[in-house]
Amino acid sequence: MKRFVVLVLDGFGIGAMKDTAETRPGDERADTLGSILKDFPQMNLPNLERLGLMNAYGKESSQMKRSDGANFGKAELMHFGADTFMGHQEIMGTQPRKPAIHPFQESADIVAAHLREYGHKVNIIEKQGLRYVLCDDYVTIADNLEADLGMCYNVTAPLDFISFERECEIGRLVREVVTVGRVIVFGGIGNTMADLWNAEEIRNGQFIGIASAKSRSYERGYQCIHMGYGVDESVQVPVCLTDMGIAVTLIGKVADIVQNAGGKRISCVPTKECIRYTLEEFKSMETGFICTNIQETDLAGHSQSSGKYKEILETADRGIGELISNFTDNDILVVMADHGNDPDIGHSKHTRECVPLLVYKKGISGKRLGVRKTLSDVGASVCDYFGVRAPQNGCSFMDCLLK
Repeated sequence: MKRFVVLVLDGFGIGAMKDTAETRPGDERADTLGSILKDFPQMNLPNLERLGLMNAYGKESSQMKRSDGANFGKAELMHFGADTFMGHQEIMGTQPRKPAIHPFQESADIVAAHLREYGHKVNIIEKQGLRYVLCDDYVTIADNLEADLGMCYNVTAPLDFISFERECEIGRLVREVVTVGRVIVFGGIGNTMADLWNAEEIRNGQFIGIASAKSRSYERGYQCIHMGYGVDESVQVPVCLTDMGIAVTLIGKVADIVQNAGGKRISCVPTKECIRYTLEEFKSMETGFICTNIQETDLAGHSQSSGKYKEILETADRGIGELISNFTDNDILVVMADHGNDPDIGHSKHTRECVPLLVYKKGISGKRLGVRKTLSDVGASVCDYFGVRAPQNGCSFMDCLLK
């Protein structure tokens, strides 16, 4: 029996990275944990404290202190910006490539030509001098209006009229010819093209798209896949493990954004539900890997609510304690994050921060993992622990932990 669990507290940063002034101006004072502790100095997370949260943070609070027996470090982001999708690709061993930032206006012609080359019907929709693509009568391809503008394109369709599989085929063709960070393919049932037209919006006179929240795509039968720039699933942890017959389960948002064709995916958002599924999968698994994303921490950051953030952390902390109580000598837990999301910084976007790296293994204590240069060191360590080929990126910390 040999199990490895990675629990990602989405958006739980512990202080701005040194490069923020150059790469992400405005994030220089970002400190997600610090903001929550400033607003709630009495916050107590006993299990995270025991795992070395304050050791990794480098400061103590009135209620939480450093832990002498903790195995801890912190990790920097190698991906550009502060992104959940690319953060998880990095965790899984992808070496990030720098994406471009382009309004869809700069890509419309090449996308239209590529789709026509593969036999698709293409119409150009034009409003106020801005253009986007309608493919096969039901698939819109345009700017994503929710992320940083110019970073992503959305491929949107009402799935009563075209299958998600066909929509994904169109999305893959778009992905082949654009260099923005993500192509996001999604749709739902029960809505129509009229709903998509009613959700059409223009931003800053330069970006045009279908506002996803207004498209009614989320109401019923929602399906979504994120296609990242430079992401090759064949060199990521799930494939490295499943190729060798090792079980892989992805739970929470990570199930929606990381490919796991040979394993199990459980999509859910509520923290209690994510913890419950993690415990169930852990108890039923003899040997294997579980990665769980706790998304509600990130949602609290987006809502700029340190109080909600505190509540979710407390729920997750209780779940971590219950999970650890079921560990045997050959099980490993890593608690980490993918970026920051400071609720008090004054905006609702992610923040570019270092993240905690807290490791639990029965009988191992007091190991310092240092400052890791990439989140991929976690994925590399997972593969190292199971004795399979390494992913594309990252250096294992298993020798540091087990020697």
